[in-house]
Amino acid sequence: MEFFRIKKDIPFMHHALVFNVISLITFVLAVFFLATRGLHLSVEFTGGTLVEVSYAEAPQLEPVRQALAASGYPDAQVQNFGSARDLLIRLPNRDDLDTSRVSETVMATLKSVAGNAPELRRVEFVGPQVGKELATDGAMALLLVVLGIMIYLALRFEWRFAVSAIIANMHDVIIILGFFAFFQWEFSLPVLAAVLAVLGYSVNESVVVFDRVRETFRKKRAMDTPAVLDHAITSTISRTVITHGSTQIMVLSMLIFGGETLYYFALALTIGILFGIYSSVLVASPLVMWLGVSREQFVKPKKEKEEAVV
Repeated sequence: MEFFRIKKDIPFMHHALVFNVISLITFVLAVFFLATRGLHLSVEFTGGTLVEVSYAEAPQLEPVRQALAASGYPDAQVQNFGSARDLLIRLPNRDDLDTSRVSETVMATLKSVAGNAPELRRVEFVGPQVGKELATDGAMALLLVVLGIMIYLALRFEWRFAVSAIIANMHDVIIILGFFAFFQWEFSLPVLAAVLAVLGYSVNESVVVFDRVRETFRKKRAMDTPAVLDHAITSTISRTVITHGSTQIMVLSMLIFGGETLYYFALALTIGILFGIYSSVLVASPLVMWLGVSREQFVKPKKEKEEAVV
């Protein structure tokens, strides 16, 4: 299925150096912000208290935030959870915070807000040690995904493709983290899940382009390597628009209508999808070219038949 077909190949590889310089600058900036500003980790990673309450009628979030701030919780995070009537309140750990009485204090504060008296659904305390384990497990999950993708690509294609795809995918991950560090957006478990999803999603685009590269090397004997890469990218543009466009529509619906619970998850996916297209086409492909991919790696030379000796 194609929306359109481009008859003349676009010379992407002619501007490969420019694209990679842009990528390098973006990558360095992301690393700089991660090193200087760090990630604004959520309660799941730093430890804290989660309080879920339910109202008979949908409450206004801002009065709830102001009441909690006046009660000594200025850093409390209040968001809808599930429906407009349910609230999830996150209270980060503090030295002066009495964790044994947090729920009582919060419920008393919420009852003082005019209008509704909420019903307490659950209270969960996340200790610092649990948060540290979650952060370690998340980093291990990211590492295992990267190793799995590298092994898969090395077995399916060739080591040059595996190295290029991993560099491009890590480029996407670091840039997502760089955005979250620069704007100090909350980095939570759903955001970590979005980062892992972007890894798999981005490598899928790389596999499609690399498949077309291998196919073109075998069919178009007269093309050199840059021309093969240009043809492979150009011939998959229509598919890229369909796939990423339909995915982005779903993600935008979560971003706009999903509320605060899904906002940063959808935001991370949006950044990953946009940079995933860029990296799969304009980062991975030039790297493959510079690593020395050639037709001989895919097309076996024909063996000349020995003439029978009479």
